[in-house]
Amino acid sequence: MKFTDGYWQTLPGVTIHRPRAVDEVVAGERSLTAYAATGRLDTRGDTLNRPLVTVTIDSPMDGVIGVTVEHHQGGVDPRPVFAIAGSTDPVEVTGATFDDPRAALRSGPLTARVSTTGEWALDFEVDGKVVTSASSRGVGLVTDGQGRRFVREQLALGVGDHVYGLGERFTAFVKNGQSVDVWNADGGTSSDQAYKNVPFYLTDAGYGVFVDHPGQVSFEIGSEVVSRTQFSVAGQRLRYYVIAGPAPKDVLRRFTALTGRPASVPDWSYGLWLSTSFTTSYDEKTVTGFIDGMAERDLPLSVFHFDCFWMRQFHWCDFVWDPATFPDPVGMLARLHERDLKVCVWINPYIAQRSHLFAEGKDLGYLVKRADGSVWQWDLWQAGMGLVDFTNPDAVAWYQGKLKVLLDQGVDCFKTDFGERIPTDVVWHDGSDPERMHNYYTHLYNEAVFDLLKAERGEGQAVLFARSATAGGQQFPVHWGGDCESTFVSMAESLRGGLSLAASGFGYWSHDIGGFEGTPDPVVFKRWLAFGLLSSHSRLHGSDSYRVPWAFDEEAVDVTRRFTHLKMSLMPYLAQAGVEAHELGTPVMRPMVLEFPDDRGAATVDTQYMLGSDLLVAPVFSAEGDVDVYVPEGTWTSLLSGERVTGPRWVHETHGFDSLPLYVRPGTVLPVGARTDRPDYDFADGVTLRLFDLPDGHRSTTRVPGADGAPGARFEVSRSGGTVSVVAHGATGAWSVEVVGGASVQVAAGTSAVELTL
Repeated sequence: MKFTDGYWQTLPGVTIHRPRAVDEVVAGERSLTAYAATGRLDTRGDTLNRPLVTVTIDSPMDGVIGVTVEHHQGGVDPRPVFAIAGSTDPVEVTGATFDDPRAALRSGPLTARVSTTGEWALDFEVDGKVVTSASSRGVGLVTDGQGRRFVREQLALGVGDHVYGLGERFTAFVKNGQSVDVWNADGGTSSDQAYKNVPFYLTDAGYGVFVDHPGQVSFEIGSEVVSRTQFSVAGQRLRYYVIAGPAPKDVLRRFTALTGRPASVPDWSYGLWLSTSFTTSYDEKTVTGFIDGMAERDLPLSVFHFDCFWMRQFHWCDFVWDPATFPDPVGMLARLHERDLKVCVWINPYIAQRSHLFAEGKDLGYLVKRADGSVWQWDLWQAGMGLVDFTNPDAVAWYQGKLKVLLDQGVDCFKTDFGERIPTDVVWHDGSDPERMHNYYTHLYNEAVFDLLKAERGEGQAVLFARSATAGGQQFPVHWGGDCESTFVSMAESLRGGLSLAASGFGYWSHDIGGFEGTPDPVVFKRWLAFGLLSSHSRLHGSDSYRVPWAFDEEAVDVTRRFTHLKMSLMPYLAQAGVEAHELGTPVMRPMVLEFPDDRGAATVDTQYMLGSDLLVAPVFSAEGDVDVYVPEGTWTSLLSGERVTGPRWVHETHGFDSLPLYVRPGTVLPVGARTDRPDYDFADGVTLRLFDLPDGHRSTTRVPGADGAPGARFEVSRSGGTVSVVAHGATGAWSVEVVGGASVQVAAGTSAVELTL
């Protein structure tokens, strides 16, 4: 939200009180509290009839400093609040000295320094270097022309600093110059609205910022004042955290420690998911035909998804299979399991009036109410629908009980659709502030479903396909990109959304291969296949047309086979990338800047990504196959063709439908699995370690996870002169080593070490 007319004037009716003079800074055991007047304090009379800004500085954990800016402190503590982790990491608090008239609070590599006299100033240092600052012109207690109150903060942007994140946003990947309202909306992928709004931004300047407010947060990223990021919230209080790097990966590691790490996902979820699509006609015969067709064409399939019309029309959601279409759901699910498939079904948190659950939920008080006690309803999406009140623990248990029936029938996971259109003219069971619940509702919704899956299927076996989220939602993977059009432009905007979500702490991401709206031209579908099957999770899904590859042409079948087999062979590598997402908060699909923060050429790239740390993927967004790919420093090798290219530079290439730029980083030890027919297997048994341009003196450890989190194998690789040595730990089966472009060796089971001559 903008409050000023240019740099010097406020908008009509707007007043801004700024901290002008520091009265006192009080040091606590683990905090600093500063009191700043909103005018000069030349006489005692200057203390009268004006607001006082109270700023508290503390630290919840190493490398994270919290700042609370307050006007009046007498309000009721609002709900909901983000769950913020804390620790007893040491914090150093120091007062002003003769040489330095500033008080300081240090937490690990991050220090906040606040002036104790004169004009208000607050600096943030990472490893002794100032990375951003707040000045007296930035902090503001704002009243607009309608008498509404806001608290605003501005943090300095340095020359060349780039800002990323703020959730899954489909606008430009670099957020500089954008105005962003954090407010969940069902707006598709073609606007500035977003399904997944996260009040956190990442920079390439050594820090990130998380605004601890679950409701609407307005960001002006170098747009109201071009040299600053601005964020504001309604009310009398603003709390934010500055999170230290110095590298972007360090920021994400700390941010996900603060708000929750992504859960680990089952190995089977990395395989190909096939959907009925949305409004198409289907029954068990249709489903079986699709599955038979995939098997006949050697297209490995892991999950079959039933979209909305598995239930009767006008009954969403009653969680009852349409008896006219699926008269034997338990038998059908058993038959699908006999084919070694997992089953996903579509759900949402809305209860249509025609659903038998509406009357039940109304009578039990489990649906969200208006102020007069009536059930909140509207006809958008489902006729007369109500909304499950997940702030009521009994309503959560009720909803989970309905889903458990499906799990007992044989369903394995849920697509948790919707959750964005949450009203603000309602009363919540726990008294939550409706404005703060709008974004937070999706967190409670996905948490309820994920917790049920975890309880019923076990740790590491729970997985969702979720559309909406906010901060902390990364704990409940997987998330997909929502309703995109079936065009190259929408394919590119989907990727930008995924990159922004990755920069917001989300570890896994997917999208509808070929696009959702409409039927893609075969050239779009085939190009999207390569992108989709080189994403963390891969799903064929559409709106009013099927997405089986043979519906397009035979070449689409060949492309599907090639890239599905490739992804299955890369499972030892992808599964380890998933371990990193779970343990460190580093996403599987990574913006280039995350891996190459010191490469200025990588800072703005939004048409490619790193899959894990060592594979560069550049989707092709043209029918002709023309693509420009940025190659960072070093000599990179195409995994598909073996061709080599040296960076840093942009390279123009042309690819057929069975190819795309897929480059391996120099110095990589890439574990390639022995199977191409499924994602869940013993990754270490028969694994091949492919060595790409290891420099002399190279030493690294490559970990190959066991199936679904079981102990795996570890390979220590080193090079000395012309000799490469590999030492295996925990490898019980056979394995092999291949120097790309050179020697290779097969290693028998039980062998723990081998040497190769280059």
